Amino acid sequence: MQLVVARIGRAHGIKGEVTVEVRTDEPELRLAPGAVLATEPASAGPLTIETGRVHSGRLLLRFAGFADRTAAESLRGTLLIAEVDPEDTPEDPDEYYDHQLIDLDVVTVDGTEVGRISEISHLPYQDLLIVRRSDGSEVMVPFVSEVVPEIDLEAQRAVIDPPPGLLDETEAEVARGEGGAERGGA
Repeated sequence: MQLVVARIGRAHGIKGEVTVEVRTDEPELRLAPGAVLATEPASAGPLTIETGRVHSGRLLLRFAGFADRTAAESLRGTLLIAEVDPEDTPEDPDEYYDHQLIDLDVVTVDGTEVGRISEISHLPYQDLLIVRRSDGSEVMVPFVSEVVPEIDLEAQRAVIDPPPGLLDETEAEVARGEGGAERGGA
């Protein structure tokens, strides 16, 4: 099975390094020097990682055959894809690969059907489950234990305990400032 593990960003410096947006919880395994990755678009690869390092909190990679800034910049926006055994699971029992979560049915703790996970959005501070509802609309559910207390892979479902307003905007609680006025008011 193929999994997107990173997206190449802009070139860094003049020696062919690029920034990458990591999309795996195991970058030390999937993005290690020597790894050969397929790409999207396929015409950009396969790419072999020559070096990797962290600089100012960002992962920088250099690929074999891309020795200068101009060559590295040509890779911008390319997705890096690793071949993964579908039976593999992360070491931490509270972590999941995207392919394990896609298409899970989503229900609330009281059993109300919400929809089905269509996508996982990896943001810098937390992941979001994109849930497609039966009416075609989408809801973004923060993938944190307080909101998603249970993932049952055998039953193919995710149980959520949504805060007020997550599923129904009319239930949203309005944040108020010190004087009791609504924030964002004129």
